Order: sequence, then structure tokens, then C-alpha cells
Amino acid sequence: MDQITHTMRYSRWKDIILQCQNRPAGMSIKQWMDENQISEKSYYYWQRKFRKETFDQMNCSLILPSVQETSKVSFAEIRIPEPKKSVSDIIPETIKPTAVIKRQQ
Repeated sequence: MDQITHTMRYSRWKDIILQCQNRPAGMSIKQWMDENQISEKSYYYWQRKFRKETFDQMNCSLILPSVQETSKVSFAEIRIPEPKKSVSDIIPETIKPTAVIKRQQ
């Protein structure tokens, strides 16, 4: 199949699927296909093809940035309080910690 034929079929089926998605409320897909003389087998074939294409595009855009981000390593400094101070001296009373990590000396 040449590129022009493929492009025309692709465009035609994309329009058909969009029209089906915008069918009147309460009308089933099967009813819409019967009224518009659309083959159920062909409809679902092209729908699956478009969904896979969209999924692949989404995956590429989501996976590539995350791979690049994981190659960057960053650290956050955590300061340990002076031994003279207790945790209640450091944390204001308005903030209630979920967990307190203590180290043994």
C-alpha cells in the first residue's frame, strides 16, 4: 500500500471514530455502526490501532524525561541538632512531627 492510500485510510477512520464518539446520547456503538454501515471488525481494528499509537506517544514523552532525571543525583543536607538541645527546642510548637529520628550515642 502506498503512502497516499495509507494516509487517506488513516484520516477516514480517524473521522469515523470521532463521529462515533460524538454519537447521540443513548445510542449504542453497535446501533451507530449499523446506521452508518460501518464494519464492527474494521472499527475496532482501527480504534485499537489509534489507541496503541496514542499510548506509545504518551509513553515516549513520559519515559524519556524520567530516564534523564534519574541520571542526575542530588543530595539534601540534614543537620543534626546540637547534643545540648532537645527536639522540642528545635521544632516550634505549631508544627507537630509525624516521626522523630533519634540516634544513640
